[in-house]
Amino acid sequence: MRINSLKDFQPTLFQTLKSYNKEKFLADLMSGLIVGVVALPLAIAFGIASGVTPEKGIYTAIIAGFIISFLGGSTVQIGGPTGAFIVIVYGIVEQYGVQGLAIATILAGIMLVAMGFLKLGSIIKFVPYPIVVGFTSGIALTIFSTQIKDFFGLTTPKLPSGFIEKWGVYFQHFGSINWWVTIIAVVSVIIIVLTPKISKRIPGSLVAIILMSVIVYFLRTYANLPGIETIGDRFNIQSELPEIKEISLTLESIRLLFPSAFTIAMLCAIESLLSATVADGVTGEKHNSNMELIAQGAANIVAPFFGGIPATGAIARTMTNINNGGKTPMAGIIHSIVLLLIVLFLGDLTKHIPMACLAGILVVVAYNMSEWRTFISLMKQSRATLAILLTTFFLTVVFDLTIAISVGLLLAVFAFLKRMNEYTEVSHTTGNLELDADSEKGSKDNEEETLELPDSVEVYEIRGPFFFGVANKFDEKMRHVGEHHKIRIIRMRKVPFIDSTGLNNLELLCRNSRKEKIIVILSGVRNSVREQINKTRIPEIIGEDNICSNIQLAVKKATEIDAELKKENKHKKVLR
Repeated sequence: MRINSLKDFQPTLFQTLKSYNKEKFLADLMSGLIVGVVALPLAIAFGIASGVTPEKGIYTAIIAGFIISFLGGSTVQIGGPTGAFIVIVYGIVEQYGVQGLAIATILAGIMLVAMGFLKLGSIIKFVPYPIVVGFTSGIALTIFSTQIKDFFGLTTPKLPSGFIEKWGVYFQHFGSINWWVTIIAVVSVIIIVLTPKISKRIPGSLVAIILMSVIVYFLRTYANLPGIETIGDRFNIQSELPEIKEISLTLESIRLLFPSAFTIAMLCAIESLLSATVADGVTGEKHNSNMELIAQGAANIVAPFFGGIPATGAIARTMTNINNGGKTPMAGIIHSIVLLLIVLFLGDLTKHIPMACLAGILVVVAYNMSEWRTFISLMKQSRATLAILLTTFFLTVVFDLTIAISVGLLLAVFAFLKRMNEYTEVSHTTGNLELDADSEKGSKDNEEETLELPDSVEVYEIRGPFFFGVANKFDEKMRHVGEHHKIRIIRMRKVPFIDSTGLNNLELLCRNSRKEKIIVILSGVRNSVREQINKTRIPEIIGEDNICSNIQLAVKKATEIDAELKKENKHKKVLR
C-alpha cells in the first residue's frame, strides 16, 4: 500500500529517465530550442499585460517552466505564464502591489501542493464545462480590451481598471489614433495568422516580432516617425539573473489575499490539467494529475522569490512541444535553459520590440482563448447551462474572476441539485404491488409478477439518491397521502446513496412512526446505504429483522406482522 502511494507521487521525469537514450535527447533538444524561442515573446507580452515588467514574465517562464517539467506528472507539459492569469494578476497588482501578488501566488502554490497530496487532481476535472468556457471567454474579452490602447496607439490618461470605464475612455480618445502604430499591429496579426499556413514549425509570433522590430527600428531611426513605442521606451530589461526577493507573510496579508490566492489556485489547477488532458489525447499517454498539481504548486511557491508571477501549464506551448517532437519532460527543462541563455546574452535586443506588435500577439491570444464557437454551441443547450455560462462570462468581464468562479460554481451546484431532485421519484402503493424486471429477486419459488398487499400495508418507493433535497420531497409525499396504514414498507432498491440529511430524515420518520404505532420495514437496501444506516439508531428503532434484502421478504414480514396485529385485536375484543 505504501509502495503504491510512493509511486503515485513520483515525477514523470524520473520514470522517463529509466529508458532515456540519445534519440530521445536529440528530439527533446530540438523541441526545447523551438519552444524556448516561442515562449520568449509570449512571456514578455503576458508580463507587460499583467501590469508587471517584461522580465518578470521571462523569469516566470524560466523558473516555473523548469520546476513544472522537473516535478510534473506529464511527459510533454510546458509551464509558464499564460493569458488566463492576466486579468487576475493585473487586478492584484493594481490593488495590493507586486508584494501582494507575490504573497497571493505563494498561497496559491501551497493550496495546489495540498490538493495534489490530498489526491484532488481527478476532482478538479469535474468543474462544469460552462464555467470553464464562461470565464475563459470572459478573460479573452478582457485581454482584448486591455490591448486597444497599444493596438491603435491611442493617447489616453491612465486607464481605469473597470471594463466599462475603460471602453468609455477609449471612445473619448479614439480621435488620437496613430495610423502607423495601427498598421504595425494589424500586419503583426496577419503574419501570426498566415505563418502556420507556410510552416507549422516556425511560430508566427516570433516571425512578427523579428520583422516588426526591424521595420520599426528603421522607421524610428531614418523616418523619425513619432508615437511608435517599443519595450525600451517603457521598461529597462536587464540581462542578468534575478535577485532573490524578501517576501513577508503575515496573518493579515494571508487573510486579505486568500480569496485571490484561491482563484489563482483554481485557475492554475483547471488550466494545467486541461492542458495535460489535451496532450494525453494527442500523445496517447496518461498524465498523473496529482503530481501535476504538486509541480504547479511548487513552481508558484518558488517563482515569486525571483520576481515571478503565477504560472500554469500552457496549452499552446505544450502543443508546440508535441508538434516539434518533444518526448519527455527534458524538453521543458531545455526550453527553460534556452530562455535563460536568451535573457543573459540577447536580452538587450528585446528593447526594440514594438508595443503594437505585442498588442497584436495578445489580440490573437485573446481570439484563440475566446472559444466563441463553443460559446455559441453551449448557448443552444439547456436554460441552466445558458444561465451558468452567461453569468460566469459577464461577472468575469464586469467584476473579476474570483466572483465569477464562486457564483458560477454556486449556480452549477444549484442546477445539479435541481436535476437530481427531479430525477429522484417517490411513489406510494397499496393493494397489489407489480414487480418489474429490475425488482430484487427472492427465492426461485417466489417469482410472481405481482404481490398482494394486506389492507394495513402501504409501500413507499424512493427511486434515486436520498439527499437533503429529496428528504423534503419524501415528507411532502407522505403528507399528501393522508391517512396512513399500520405497516409502512419503504422500498430503497434504487437508492444509490444517502446523505446525512436523508439519514436524519429517515430516522425521524422511524421515530414518529413508532410514536404513532406504525411499523416501518425497509426493503432492498444496498450494502453501501446499509453501512450508513447502521451508523444511526434506525436498526434499533425499527428492529434489525425489519430491514429486508428484497421486497418479497419485506411483504412476507409485513403479512406476518399484520396477522399478529389482527390476532391481538381479536383477543382484545374477546376480553372486552
